Amino acid sequence: MNRRRIGRTGVHVTELGFGSAPIGNLYAAVDDEQALATVDAAWQAGVRYFDTAPHYGLGLAERRLGRALASRPRAEYVISTKVGRLLVPNDDPRGTDLDSGFAVPDTLRRRLDYSPAGVRRSLEDSLTRLGVDHVDIALVHDPDLHVPQVIAETVPELLRMRDEGLVSAVGVGMNYWQPLAEIVDRCDVDAVMLAGRWTLLDRSGEPLLHRCAERGVSVLAAAPFNSGILARTEPGEGDTFDYAPVTEPVLRRARELAALCRAAGVELAHAALRFPLRRPEVASVVAGMASPDQVRLAARRVDEPIPDALWPRTRPAAPLPEGAFSRPPSP
Repeated sequence: MNRRRIGRTGVHVTELGFGSAPIGNLYAAVDDEQALATVDAAWQAGVRYFDTAPHYGLGLAERRLGRALASRPRAEYVISTKVGRLLVPNDDPRGTDLDSGFAVPDTLRRRLDYSPAGVRRSLEDSLTRLGVDHVDIALVHDPDLHVPQVIAETVPELLRMRDEGLVSAVGVGMNYWQPLAEIVDRCDVDAVMLAGRWTLLDRSGEPLLHRCAERGVSVLAAAPFNSGILARTEPGEGDTFDYAPVTEPVLRRARELAALCRAAGVELAHAALRFPLRRPEVASVVAGMASPDQVRLAARRVDEPIPDALWPRTRPAAPLPEGAFSRPPSP
């Protein structure tokens, strides 16, 4: 599988990245055997970039990923994990963590902490769960209402950790492109992870891509299916867009894209995976995968070219109505 460089670092990621939230029991439980088989299938398919976070299953995804990769040569793969959420004992457990989307016992809880000490502790805890002595990419996780602190404290601490060799590349991951653009302008980051804003359907993050290209910052394009609607052969009213029921304007646009893909003899999900990679500043498209079959299908789609004639037709003739796509939260 092709690899692309992260910024100006020596880190190179495969064009398909393994998103580990599903093996952290996102929405439904996955047993250890299936989780390990899924990571193994990714390895066999040529995937060498694995993304995780403490948030995913209250550390379960990190522990499973670490076990699955323990026998692999460490120099052959890239891990990104995230900082900003410390896992601490839960004094009031209710049974499961499903309110946060994960089918795991809620014996732990997440505590937001973007301070230098919190970031260092978060990364050290992740290294323990993963069973490694360093991670290749450290990303600040969804600092939606904490961007000033991230610029002033969090990223500088990660840069110090980069100098110490604990991480090889530094970045920030969010669902919103506007704060990421500010961070790219003001911080010496190597990468940003943009979730759901540079997809076949939602291209609102394009200004950020231009900014990243100018500054030599790589983009990790996550959530290429916009939480599911682009994974369907025919999008329908029961589908979700960004983890919420799809609105009529967005559904209409998704159906138009599906029809264009059918006319070109291409599956909508195939186009959704290939689309982000058309931009050179995009280093990898990161997709959550819960089974070996999903892995093998995604790897095949990333490697299979799509007729160039399709892409100009998929660009919207006019923007969707204001508010059709998510906007940054208000402080």
